[in-house]
Amino acid sequence: MTKQELIAQIDKKYDDLGENSLNYLAGLLQAKPINYWDYIEVDTLLSLQKTRTDFKDEKIFIMYHQLTELVLGMMKHELEQLVYEDLKEGIWIDKINRLNRYTSMLITSFDVMKYGMNYNDYNTFRTTLTPASGFQSVQFRYIETMCTPLKNLVNVMRQKRLPEKPSTEDYFKHLYWKDAGYNRKTGKKTLTLQQFENKYEARLISLANEIKGKTLAEKLAKMSNPSNEIIKKFKTFDRLYNIDWPIVHLETAQHYLDQKGESKEATGGSEWKKYLHPKYQQRRFFPSIWSKEEIENWGK
Repeated sequence: MTKQELIAQIDKKYDDLGENSLNYLAGLLQAKPINYWDYIEVDTLLSLQKTRTDFKDEKIFIMYHQLTELVLGMMKHELEQLVYEDLKEGIWIDKINRLNRYTSMLITSFDVMKYGMNYNDYNTFRTTLTPASGFQSVQFRYIETMCTPLKNLVNVMRQKRLPEKPSTEDYFKHLYWKDAGYNRKTGKKTLTLQQFENKYEARLISLANEIKGKTLAEKLAKMSNPSNEIIKKFKTFDRLYNIDWPIVHLETAQHYLDQKGESKEATGGSEWKKYLHPKYQQRRFFPSIWSKEEIENWGK
């Protein structure tokens, strides 16, 4: 492209916007060159670890969870495109591949948690985190809500408590993760769950209403003759996200909370073994693509 052609395209771009391209070119003349540290906001990122104790590994704990939230943010970014836009199958395959890569990153990164902190230090500084919990990650809930209808996020026991024609609000009362937010001794909601609901539940209900009929599972069901390749990609995502990742999370929790047979509580007070193990929750985003045998052996 010649300089004249480039200038002509710039003029057209700003003419179409009703703007004078000379003003923008004059601004470019004065602008400072961008650099890596400002573009990525490196100094800001490295200032976001606010520890509550003097244990060195607490900073690792915070940074790891911040990395996790960034990866979940990338997944949410892809899901929003799949949910809100009409895309061809080839683009769907590319997006699902991305989701599988991001989920694989979450799975392999758990070694940072499992082997990257001193056992005694972690079990000391974690007591200062109550009632905060990874259970309170709203991006995790956004992803679930965009992937599948709410009925697939209600476990067998809670399905029995649903009314005949459940509303979005009815489903939200009985989502599988609500079980992790109840104190079994008192029968009341934990502070962890109360805080989360107060901050995010209205937003999650609004999202669920907004995307009814548009979740990944529902869009998959509407595809005419989806290829074996895309079905395989969906199954991989379902397995990675709802079996492999929870299992690695469970193993890491066992490393710190159950290693010496002490059965420590999670900071949010949940029954973490039943909450994390896929054989208990039986959570599947795309149940229609799994065989009866595969469902019966889910998470075993």
